[in-house]
Amino acid sequence: MGCGRIGQKKHVPALIETRDLFETVAVCDLVEERANRAAEHFEKAGLRRPETMTNYRELLKREDVEVISIATESGKHYQITMEALEAGKHVLVEKPMALSTKHMNEMVELSKRKNLKLGVFFQNRFNPPVQEVRKKLDSGAFGKIFYASVAVRWNRNEDYYKQASWRGTWEMDGGVLMNQSTHAIDLLQWLLGGEIEEIYGHIANTNHPYIEAEDEGFAIVKFKGGKTGLIEATSNVFPRNLEETLAIFGEKGTVVIGGLAVNKILTWRFEGEEGHPFMNLPDPDTVYGDSHKYVYRDFYEAVTNDRKPYISGEDGKKAVEIVLGIYRSFLEGRPVKYPFDFSTEEMKGVKLR
Repeated sequence: MGCGRIGQKKHVPALIETRDLFETVAVCDLVEERANRAAEHFEKAGLRRPETMTNYRELLKREDVEVISIATESGKHYQITMEALEAGKHVLVEKPMALSTKHMNEMVELSKRKNLKLGVFFQNRFNPPVQEVRKKLDSGAFGKIFYASVAVRWNRNEDYYKQASWRGTWEMDGGVLMNQSTHAIDLLQWLLGGEIEEIYGHIANTNHPYIEAEDEGFAIVKFKGGKTGLIEATSNVFPRNLEETLAIFGEKGTVVIGGLAVNKILTWRFEGEEGHPFMNLPDPDTVYGDSHKYVYRDFYEAVTNDRKPYISGEDGKKAVEIVLGIYRSFLEGRPVKYPFDFSTEEMKGVKLR
C-alpha cells in the first residue's frame, strides 16, 4: 500500500528479490498511475503482474492477502494498520509507525490481541557494519559504554517538499527528526539498550519557511544505567546529502559508522584491533540503503515460525517516542521524563524559527 517514492525505489525491488518467499498479488495507491508503474516492475522482472487497486479497504477484503506492507504517508500509517489488523492481516509498516504515543500503543495492543505480527521498517539494523557493532556490544568488547551519538546531515530542498504536500506538516509528517532521522535514532536507542529516563531537546526551522515542522533538531537522551545519547539532525546541508553517522564510545572500544546511510565503518578500535574490512564498503544508491529485503525475509520467518519480528511494533515505537519527547521538550522548555503521552497534533500552530 503506497507506491510513491519509497514504495517504487525500495519496497518493489525488495519484494522482487524475495520472490522465493512472497507473491505480490496486489499493489495499491490512490493514484492509479503509480500503482500501474509499480505493477510493471514485477512484470518486467518476469513475475506475474500484481492487480492494481486504488481502494485499500477493498484490498483488505481479499482472502489471498496474508501480509500488508504499508508505505503511505506517515500520518496514514495508524489508520491503515489498525484496519489491516482488524481484517486479520499481518502488517509491515514504514517508519514512523505512527505520529502519537497513544496510536503506537494501540497498534501494538491490537496485534497482540489478534495474534498477528506487526513489524516496522528500520532496515538499517541489518546493515553489515551495524550488525558488527551489535556483536561487539553483545560480547562486552566495549566494556563500559560512556555515550553514543548520531548525526544526520542531509539536504531537503523546496523541490522535495513540492513533490508531496503532506511532507513537513504536523498532521501527516513532522520534520527532519521524524522523517529523515528516525532510522539513526532507532540505531542509537537499540544499541544503547532502549531504556530511557529523560530527554532534553531543541528544534528549529531556519531555512524552510514553506513547511510547518523543524529542519534542525538536537537532543540529549539520558538512558538507564548512566549512558547518554546525543542527537544532531539537519536538512540544511549545502548542496546535497553529506552523511549519516553513528559513534559509540566505551572504555575498551571506539567505533564510528558513517557513509551515506550508516553503511561504512570509519573507525574501529578495540584491543588488538585497529580497522575492519567493512571500512571499504561502497555507498548504496540512495540514503534508504539496501536492507529492505532483509526486513521482508525476517518477517517471513516471523510469520511462518510464529516468532517475534526482528523489529517488532514494540521495538519500532521507541525511536518515534524519542522524537515526540524532543518535540514535547521544546514545547515545554524542559526535560521530559518517561513515560509520557504526546502527538505531533499538539505541535500545530507552534511557530519555529
